Formats: sequence, C-alpha cells, structure tokens
Amino acid sequence: MASRLNPYISFSGEAKQAMEFYKGVFGGNLSVHTYGDFGSEAPPGYGDKVMHSMLETDKGFTLMCSDNPPGMEYKQGNNFAVSLSGDDADELRGYWEKLSDGGNVQVPLEKQMWGDVFGMCTDKFGVGWMVNISQQG
Repeated sequence: MASRLNPYISFSGEAKQAMEFYKGVFGGNLSVHTYGDFGSEAPPGYGDKVMHSMLETDKGFTLMCSDNPPGMEYKQGNNFAVSLSGDDADELRGYWEKLSDGGNVQVPLEKQMWGDVFGMCTDKFGVGWMVNISQQG
C-alpha cells in the first residue's frame, strides 16, 4: 500500500452523522469503527463514539475522522489534522522524526490497541499530524 496524505477531522460526538453526510455528498465506501469495537479497552462513555472512520470515493478522495478522544479539548478550529498513513514503516518513521522535531508530541509513535503503530504531534508551525503505520497481515 502506498503512503497517503489526507485531512483528518475531529468531532464532538457527531462523527458518524458527519461521515454519513459526506458520503451522501461525495459517494464512495465508508468504514466506521467505534471505541466499543475494541471491547473492554473502550474509555468509559465512549463505547458508541467513533474512534476512526474513513471515506474513500471513486474520484480518489479520502477523508478520515473520529470523535475527539478522551482528554483532548475540542474547540472548532483545532479539530483537524493531516494524516499520513501506509505500510512503509521506514518512510513513515522518517516523516514522523522530521515533523515532530521541534514540535509537541501528544501520542508517541508506538503500537496501539488496534495493532498499528500510531502517533500524533504538532509540528513547530502549529500544524497537527497523525502518522499511522499499518501492520501487514
């Protein structure tokens, strides 16, 4: 899988409704995973909230979103980041090192409960980034 770069939007509890709306606008295939899909590791009160969703359209558009994770402040204007994802670990780790250098790491780049390696940071210019390295089968 080639690396991809796309917007990632956070919502305050309405991620599923928003993604269904965007699917109605752009068409395509929508996948939605709630915190509850991961069982007992779901934070209290987050079982039905969206942990990750992705809309891929026939035109090649990709949009990802989630409900704001526990412990992170939601404020319109800070509710989106740029997502880098793929399975080329060396390439993506290289991007992570450069993006996080001089910035602020919110989630260290490490293995997560869904099995992938993931991290979140804000670069030195204030831009939010998410890096996800897919684990091959």
